[in-house]
Amino acid sequence: MGGLKKRRKDCGYSQETFAAAAGVDRTTVGRWERGETEPQPPLRPKLAKLLGLDMAGLGALLSPQAVTQEAEGHLDNLTSDSGDDMIRRDFLRVLAIAGAFPALPAHEILDETADSRAMNDHLWSVYRLTRSKRSVFPIVRDQITALTDELKDGRDTIGLCSAAGDLFQLAGELAFDENRYTDAAASYTLAASASREAKQYDLWACALTRHAYVSLYERQYEDAIGVLIAAERVAKRGDGRLATRHWVAAVQAQAYAGMKNFDACERAMDEAEEVLHLAADSVNGGWLRFNASRLAEERGARYVELGRLDLAETALQRALRQAELGRGQSYRRRGAVLADLAILGAKRRDLDEVMTYAHEALDLARRSGSGYVARKLRTLRVELRPVATDARAAELEAKLAELAA
Repeated sequence: MGGLKKRRKDCGYSQETFAAAAGVDRTTVGRWERGETEPQPPLRPKLAKLLGLDMAGLGALLSPQAVTQEAEGHLDNLTSDSGDDMIRRDFLRVLAIAGAFPALPAHEILDETADSRAMNDHLWSVYRLTRSKRSVFPIVRDQITALTDELKDGRDTIGLCSAAGDLFQLAGELAFDENRYTDAAASYTLAASASREAKQYDLWACALTRHAYVSLYERQYEDAIGVLIAAERVAKRGDGRLATRHWVAAVQAQAYAGMKNFDACERAMDEAEEVLHLAADSVNGGWLRFNASRLAEERGARYVELGRLDLAETALQRALRQAELGRGQSYRRRGAVLADLAILGAKRRDLDEVMTYAHEALDLARRSGSGYVARKLRTLRVELRPVATDARAAELEAKLAELAA
């Protein structure tokens, strides 16, 4: 076993908890342990402290001789005895079984999937309304198991594949919100496969779009663009009354913003804004939720990434005034906008502005358990470094570090 991996485990960290304490993604820790990349110098003192080492000791762990084989890193999130890890093992086992379903023979189509579709719709509703998204996971797992059993019987393969393409996208969102990107990618891959088999083009395009998020959050923007180009092509074969192609464009804008390509980002956001011309039934509240109410927060987040701070503030303030983001509504969306406004303040070195938004964003992240908001606040910690000596910034940093841990 490699030195870094062994030391992490000896200190009582899973790969996920170590990543959270270090303020990085779990996949980043995996790459360190496999020797694919090394921690950046500014991060090393923190890693040394977490591992109870001096800088020389950390350097020894990161030497090529100490690197473990790549395959060892893939099961880290399944090695503890917690209930969540047991659920994950069951879930991954079900995914492995269900991965064979496109090869099942198609029989006469029967209307036997109505219950599955109704249950999926219900689960999406629960997912939207619940404060703690992870609480939905065991129910989704049970539904996946039931659906897999039906698929093994070979009844209504096309209808069941459509239901599976829907359900695996929800499973992927749940994993993604907990920063379990490998599990999320596995779910999205199965969702795309099932949707393709069912010839449900909008469902298929949405699965691909969600898969692109995994690359986006690992800052692999070129990879994300490749997946999104495929999603765009698939969406063109779908229902023109739905908002699928507009959501694809909005996510393309995110990739272009990450690449600092302002013009391409603007073109993509302009395409996304065409959603304004669609009817209210252009979304379904489940696997397709992109509508006009999301435009302002999307533009604002893109402008923050691009450093266009005045444009960002205008868009984010407009988003915050919407009823959908009012207090007591979506903790996840409101928390993300507040975090972006706090990041904007930090970029301006305006601590009053940071404090106006950061504490509520932090509270919403705690109450919702959302990894999405937590990732935004991780960025805020980076932006606070130039003013770290200020007492208010130091106090906020301590609270953000507590959330990460």
